[in-house]
Amino acid sequence: MNAALPPDADTVAPRKSRDALGRLCFFLHLAIMLFIIGGWALPSRGGLLFYLCFLPLVALQWQLNRNSCVLNNLESLMRTRRWRDAANEEEGAWFLNLTRNLLGLEVRAAHMDIFIYAMLLLFWGLALARFLRFPAS
Repeated sequence: MNAALPPDADTVAPRKSRDALGRLCFFLHLAIMLFIIGGWALPSRGGLLFYLCFLPLVALQWQLNRNSCVLNNLESLMRTRRWRDAANEEEGAWFLNLTRNLLGLEVRAAHMDIFIYAMLLLFWGLALARFLRFPAS
């Protein structure tokens, strides 16, 4: 029960403000997440085809990159000249941190992965259903 309640304000360390690169990476992640959530509703057959290829590539890069997003790795590379940076708390946990910061929920990484893959599969299925109903041009 306690996990559903946001932590007290005096027990939470203040969030570090993002610099320009951090804001750019955050908003790129957000844009990609919004595309993943809404891309299945694209109004064109070509757009849906792109989306149907994009979602599996997102999942594949996550698997091949050891549960880390290439975007976080690029940020680490620009900051530290290393592909991985243990100090980058968002590396491999961008959505998990977003959930914690916005909702105050403590979610395990494994549960978040299950949720994310389930959503990718759901959105991919919705896109495929729409794609198959489009008339071939």
